Amino acid sequence: MKFSSKLFLYCTLYSSLCLSQNMEEGFAYLETGKYKKAATFFNKIIAIYPKNKTAEICYGRALGLSGKAKVAVLIFSDLLKKYPQDFEIKLNYAESLLWDKKYQKATGYYKKLVKEAPQSFPALLGYANTLSNLKVFDQALIYVNKALLVAPTNLNALTSKKYINLGFANQYLQKGDYRASLKILSENLTFFKEDTETLQNMANVYLISKDFIKAEATYNRLGENPENKQNALNSLALVFHLKGKNKKALQTSTTAMNTLHKKTNAKALQETKARYVQTLIWNKKYSEATNLIEKLNKEYPNKNWVLILQATLNIYESDFNKSITNFNRILKNDSTSFDGNLGKANALKASGSYLQAYKSAENTLKFYKNQKDAVNFIQGLDKMFSPFASTKASYSFDNGDNEAYAYTVASELSLSTKFKVLGSYNYRTTSNSLSGLKATSNNVLAGVSYQVRNHIVLKTLIGVASSKAATNSFNQLLVNVTAQIKPFKLQNLELGYTREMQNFNAALLEREIVQNNYVINYNLNTNFRLGWFTQYYYTTQNDDNSRSLLFTSLYYNISEKPSFKAGVNYQNISFKKQVPTIYFSPKRFNAYEVFFNIIKDENITNKKEWYYELTAASGFQFIENTAKQSTYRIQAKLGYKFSKRSLLNFYGTRSNIASATAAGFTFTEIGLRFKWFISKRPVFKNL
Repeated sequence: MKFSSKLFLYCTLYSSLCLSQNMEEGFAYLETGKYKKAATFFNKIIAIYPKNKTAEICYGRALGLSGKAKVAVLIFSDLLKKYPQDFEIKLNYAESLLWDKKYQKATGYYKKLVKEAPQSFPALLGYANTLSNLKVFDQALIYVNKALLVAPTNLNALTSKKYINLGFANQYLQKGDYRASLKILSENLTFFKEDTETLQNMANVYLISKDFIKAEATYNRLGENPENKQNALNSLALVFHLKGKNKKALQTSTTAMNTLHKKTNAKALQETKARYVQTLIWNKKYSEATNLIEKLNKEYPNKNWVLILQATLNIYESDFNKSITNFNRILKNDSTSFDGNLGKANALKASGSYLQAYKSAENTLKFYKNQKDAVNFIQGLDKMFSPFASTKASYSFDNGDNEAYAYTVASELSLSTKFKVLGSYNYRTTSNSLSGLKATSNNVLAGVSYQVRNHIVLKTLIGVASSKAATNSFNQLLVNVTAQIKPFKLQNLELGYTREMQNFNAALLEREIVQNNYVINYNLNTNFRLGWFTQYYYTTQNDDNSRSLLFTSLYYNISEKPSFKAGVNYQNISFKKQVPTIYFSPKRFNAYEVFFNIIKDENITNKKEWYYELTAASGFQFIENTAKQSTYRIQAKLGYKFSKRSLLNFYGTRSNIASATAAGFTFTEIGLRFKWFISKRPVFKNL
């Protein structure tokens, strides 16, 4: 909290004695902030006139305002012993306690002064400033308003009120009460038109509350003042990034870079260069960003703001270990660095070091109490490990007169950041109106997931499939074993084995066909928007048949918010034996398609909002030696998050690709899914 050092009107010091001793020069030093010269001047006066009370007061003030607060406290303490009833000395003693940051002691003393002289402007304003330093802003506001009743246009009082309002608004911001914060800030603009600090704080509230339209308008308003133009452009670039307009962010930051000149101050120069590098990173111009960071490292060696840029680049390039090294250097330079602590938490989370990520985020809150980004980060981690249950009900049909109703419930319970207990149950009824066949199946699975290392997760599920058809009832073992591996940055590999039943329709359940699937999934991302996903299945069956299935997809990431990608897919299937009267089992099957996919993910934010997904594809399929056939595939999902802990969505899919079903029919499924997080926190946090 800032407050003016010129708290008192010096006219009270102009006694006839002062005038006779010609102290106008000393008063001028005090009024113009030349406190050391003032101290020297009044010290000489005291040497000549040791009983000059005014000179002693001015000497004490000069010392206190020049940084020697403790000496000033002693001087005014001695004066109070000589003149215990002198209100002017009492006021100066109270202010010296403020200089010495003895806020608790100053509060009690000012309270007595206000009681003694309820209309004393210096007492009221001093009490308000003291309360403000103690962050008791509601009471500080009461007393600064009382001071303004005494002196309505006093600049010192208005300045104090401005900073009290800034502090008070920040308290409401920390509580998440954005409306109250903005209301308080708006009051400042009634007596300080277009005040820079107030507008910056208002823009910050809009940013945190994700009201990017008003944030943009406020920064444009700030930019109307030439002195704020550079800062406004840098801030606008951030707003555009948060709105998902990274190209516009780069354009804005480029404009800011072009406005730099020789007289640009060091802080603005640093902020502008840093924002420009960030916009390059946001636009995936990594080579340009790398070159600039190398130049900045030479110009500003081991400076945290440059190290933060390097760490950010490494995160975007998925080089998380290098990023953690960068953040460690930042924290070595400054252990309280917000970007260092929370940035390291993000990098640790991305690398799979969840427990350390918790510690780093909690360390951020030690230095920045209730900081929203750190709080949200911890809540996001908590959600990853909070127990949940999800249920899904579906209805499906095809043009082979098959119908099915299914209900599934699944749950996860994390006992630590590495160990999870998993379980699921599926009930399905299927029938065929043409043949009259009906069947039911009950699948129960239970197992565990364990993070062996940061980049290796093993999952094992074992269960039973219990099925009942017209002429056959059976129980079969179910198995699902997978190893999820991140061998290198931007790569994901999954190796798996599943034992399952052919349960698409009643006829297949009658035959009790067991499948043993050996699966490899591989996904490669790049830093230039291209991605490649490949899946290979080799399946053996207890009817002495086997299958080989290859699916590969090359895609391009068009945008990130929402995620939008398009690409081409290829699928190849071959069976050892062809039994087309029982299930789709071609010797050769090939399918080609182009597709697009758009997703607004349900996990991006915790606020109440809609989420969705749409995939559409079209192409051709070739079955054996038959002529090509056109294909289509549509998948859609629309859901709503009711709270941080619950969501509901409808989904549907329709496809005429022969491989979409075991029987090779055109297939349609619609369903409803509900997910509920049972608790706000992981159970291991409550143990």
